[in-house]
Amino acid sequence: MDTIGFICERTHPVFWPVAERLAARGFDVRFFEPGERITRAEIGELAALVNKKIRPESFAALHYADRIGVPTWNGFFATTALSCRLVALNALEAVGCRVPAVHFEKPPSEYVAKGRYSWTGSPTLGGEGDFYQERVRAAPIDYKYYAVDDGRETHVRVLTARSKLTEQKELVGEGDVDITLAAQVRELLDEFGARALGVDFVRGEEEFYAVDVNPAPSFTGTGMERRIADSIASLTTIGA
Repeated sequence: MDTIGFICERTHPVFWPVAERLAARGFDVRFFEPGERITRAEIGELAALVNKKIRPESFAALHYADRIGVPTWNGFFATTALSCRLVALNALEAVGCRVPAVHFEKPPSEYVAKGRYSWTGSPTLGGEGDFYQERVRAAPIDYKYYAVDDGRETHVRVLTARSKLTEQKELVGEGDVDITLAAQVRELLDEFGARALGVDFVRGEEEFYAVDVNPAPSFTGTGMERRIADSIASLTTIGA
C-alpha cells in the first residue's frame, strides 16, 4: 500500500477530508505535525510527500524527498523560492502580472511593510519591514486565486475576502475568474513546477495588481477537495 505523508495538522478542515478521499482510494495516509522532525527513513518509505506549512523545518524534508525521488506537493524549489516575497513578486512580474512598486526605504506615499520571507509575519499598513510596497488604492477586498494541477489540467477558483490589512480577514464569497489573471497564475505554476498555488490580487482604479503568492495555500472555502486529492494521487504509481 502506497503511503502519502502530510506535513499538516491532522484536524485541517481541507486536508483531512482530502486524506479521507485518498484513504478511500486505497492509500495509507500519515500526518506529520508541522515542526516535527521527519527522519530520512520515514521519507524514504513514502510514495509522496505533501507540505501544507511554510516553515523552515519543512524545507529539509522536501529537499531530501526531492533528492531521493519521492514526489512532492509542492517541491523544495517551488516552496522555498516563492516563500521569499521579493522572488515571488519578481516571478509575478515575469509572467505578466502588474505588481505594486517596491522600496527599501519608506516611501512618502502610503505603503505596506513586509518581511523578506512569508513565514516572518503578515504584511502591515505602515510600520517597519524589510521592504515597503506602495499601497494600491483599492476597495478592501482581496481576490484570492487558487490553482491546482491534477496531472491532466489546471483548475482555478477565485474567492473574495476582506483585506486583513484594514480589518480581520473574512471570506466574502466566490468571485468570477478573470481569464488573463488565471492564465498568469497557470504560467507561474508551470514555471516553478508546482502542483498548487495561491495568488492574491487587489483591484486598483483600472486594473488588478498581484500582491502575494502562497506556495502552501489552505484552500479553505474553495470546495476543491476532490481536485486536490486527484492532484496528490497523480504523483504516485497508483494515481498516475
